[in-house]
Amino acid sequence: MDSYGLEAIKAWNGLPRHAYRTISVRPLTSTIGAEVGNIDLSQDVSDEQLAELRVALHENMVLVFRDQHMTEEQHRAFGLKWGELHCHPVLLAKKTPNPEILEVRNDSTSKVAIGEGWHSDATLEERPPMGSMLYMKEMPETGYGGDTMFANMCLAYETLSPTVQSFLEGLTAIHSGEVLPRLYGFPEPEGGYPQTPHPVVVRHPETGRKVLFVSPAFTVRIPELSEAESTAVLNLLFRHVETSPAICVRVSWAKNDMVFWDNRCTQHQAVFDYAPHSRVGVRVTVKGDRPRA
Repeated sequence: MDSYGLEAIKAWNGLPRHAYRTISVRPLTSTIGAEVGNIDLSQDVSDEQLAELRVALHENMVLVFRDQHMTEEQHRAFGLKWGELHCHPVLLAKKTPNPEILEVRNDSTSKVAIGEGWHSDATLEERPPMGSMLYMKEMPETGYGGDTMFANMCLAYETLSPTVQSFLEGLTAIHSGEVLPRLYGFPEPEGGYPQTPHPVVVRHPETGRKVLFVSPAFTVRIPELSEAESTAVLNLLFRHVETSPAICVRVSWAKNDMVFWDNRCTQHQAVFDYAPHSRVGVRVTVKGDRPRA
């Protein structure tokens, strides 16, 4: 890691940590991710617990809840604690009766895993989700595999050189769903998937931190640049995340685990290393606001 990245990591690790009273929080790495204990998500979460969970989310961006036993209605109720629920465009296209619950299923017929490739969820929309909560219902029969990797996109920005940071601010990027039918075979919603411009660098609406807001799954071009320049800059930024393990965490799953990530300041990708076995989860997602520069 170069000197800019090292100084950014040092500054991040120097931030004060909250002293929790109603939950336990054990960081998984020094830069992203934590396991949360002393809480049962099948029960009504108290206001004090919810307040501490919000602090934990801001500090760690990815929260792992082990061995939870929830019905879909309890899962949905916990999501509603954080805001209005998001209806996935794929499920709207399929006209499913409950588009708030997305099944994430991979089995022996899957050629790619849902969620492969670095991305933030649904950034093709004008108001991308605030966060997602994936609950694991079925693990590969081997008992392992199917990890998910997460990246801290605040640190992705902060570990860039000041010159590149300055260059990126003021630029926009087009986010599109054009890869979804080709990659996953998802049906297109009526009128097609949207193509939405967002700032390349946004501010987290609660913490105020700057976030690098582009991903290889959805970001297709920077309109202020020529096509060649746009491709070069986006590839530089994509590669920056892919080659920065110090800003990432790899979460291993067990059946009945739930992971809640802040979609506004993280990216994630599924690791498809368990074929031909099955892995099945269900996801509830909370609506967010339009990203602001």
